[in-house]
Amino acid sequence: MKPPRPELADVFRTHEKEFLARWRPVLSPPQWRALRAIRDCRTAALGGHLQKCDRCGHRVILYNSCRNRHCPKCQATARARWLEQRESELLPVPYFHVVFTLPQQIGHLALQNARTIYNILFRAAAQTLLETAADPRLLGASIGFLAVLHTWGQNLHLHPHLHCVVPGGGISPDGSRWIACRKDSFFLPYLLLSHRFRKKFLWQLRQAFRHGTLRFTGELRSLASPAAFEALCEKAAKIEWVVHIKPPFGGPQRVLKYLARYTHRVAISNHRLRALENGRVSFEWKDYAHHSQRKIMTLDAVEFMRRFLLHVLPSGLVRIRQFGFLANRFRTRNLQLCRHLLAVRQPLTPADSHHCAVTNLADRTSCPVCKLGRLIVIEYLSSQPPAIQDTS
Repeated sequence: MKPPRPELADVFRTHEKEFLARWRPVLSPPQWRALRAIRDCRTAALGGHLQKCDRCGHRVILYNSCRNRHCPKCQATARARWLEQRESELLPVPYFHVVFTLPQQIGHLALQNARTIYNILFRAAAQTLLETAADPRLLGASIGFLAVLHTWGQNLHLHPHLHCVVPGGGISPDGSRWIACRKDSFFLPYLLLSHRFRKKFLWQLRQAFRHGTLRFTGELRSLASPAAFEALCEKAAKIEWVVHIKPPFGGPQRVLKYLARYTHRVAISNHRLRALENGRVSFEWKDYAHHSQRKIMTLDAVEFMRRFLLHVLPSGLVRIRQFGFLANRFRTRNLQLCRHLLAVRQPLTPADSHHCAVTNLADRTSCPVCKLGRLIVIEYLSSQPPAIQDTS
């Protein structure tokens, strides 16, 4: 019988002491909170409650989840709730997937300037899409889109990129009609997007440097020199920045399924972990440089933890944002206008969503043994100090 696959929490609990002995002084408060939250998630350390079936008497203990946005076990509920809200916002038009990727030498700056670099990434990508789509020589419309920040590659190295899901069309400047893409299979020229994105990002990066909002220590200390920093920007300006436009989805429902894969991801999910033994972690990864071959990578457990925690975002940084006619302030009004221009009715999803929510709640409280009774909370369990495994 094969041993059960490890989870991220198992790695954290088993090798926490070794990791902290080496890296504790440089951990940010959000990284430290994420480590403890993932370690303790759904254990007695966070408390819980005891449930009892009102028919057969079966008892079950449920421990509380940490709800940290970087925990691989705590994203399902948040993802389902978020997708339920987005379902009513979908339009009956083709949707495109646009990915903006930072080159390695620029993305590396996020190691010490995560908030600044990621906010510039959002702004530069948004301005690029909105201004290019508004050009009457191209689309000539006001578009809306959703952007999701990912900071990792399959090998857990830092790889900041933005996934944008964009309806194929927009509102005319006078608001009188919907302007669709000239071809269902073509959105905007990717080379033009790449050049404009590079220009806007580097301009804003230089502004951040002039205003003193970037910091450089350790290996990046030399970049504190204006000459060295300008040399970095000039070098980055001479290379092609990757902007990839994927073919349109099959329809709004396909968009929802696609969003479910991207919106609430963490750097690595538990199902990719293969083994935890002899102080090493093995996990599955896709090698995109070799036709997306699935391979197994094995890392020292402390290095694995270090790579994972690189992707813990600063507190308060919003990683899912909406722009254009989907921006929060006027989204409802703009979507009503879009449906009017497209001659489609307002979707009747709230009642259906409420029904699904009630059904799911009933499933969670039914007894797994007799299938007839309901599980009722009979006792609340207080939290207990976590048990740290000693691997010395």
